[in-house]
Amino acid sequence: MYLLDSNVFIQAKNRHYDFDFCPAFWDWLLLENEKRNVFSIDKVKDEIITGDDELTNWVKNNTSDQFFLPTNIQTTAEFPAISNWTIGGGYEQSATNEFMSVADYYLIAQAKQRKAIVVTHEVPSNSLKKIKIPNACIGLKVSFVTPFVMLKQLHAKFVLQ
Repeated sequence: MYLLDSNVFIQAKNRHYDFDFCPAFWDWLLLENEKRNVFSIDKVKDEIITGDDELTNWVKNNTSDQFFLPTNIQTTAEFPAISNWTIGGGYEQSATNEFMSVADYYLIAQAKQRKAIVVTHEVPSNSLKKIKIPNACIGLKVSFVTPFVMLKQLHAKFVLQ
């Protein structure tokens, strides 16, 4: 199971898979969700729907309730381990506070709970001023990949008829 970070959707819309020239990507996401391979989380949805663009409309009009997994009691059971890791990681307090207040924190918790693979464009960083998803994944033993690796692993094909 793959869990998508908000930057996967945003960069797809803005760069690689714009709705106008690669609608197959967006259809593929929905098909893979029906197969129970690709999901995201409710907090990512919350971040996306604050916008007013094609991505916001796509989320509101095309995704089912099963696409964005809800935060539940099993998810919140992962919070102490993640909080302890962030506090013990030497990060600045502002970095810890920011991480724990955005979707990234919930994404890591869902991935730990479900033994899922996080999909993100972020790369590890040595900075103590911001906690990057890959750093949290490494520290908490959660698998992560780029969207391109996910596409390859799931054998995505966007071909012309």
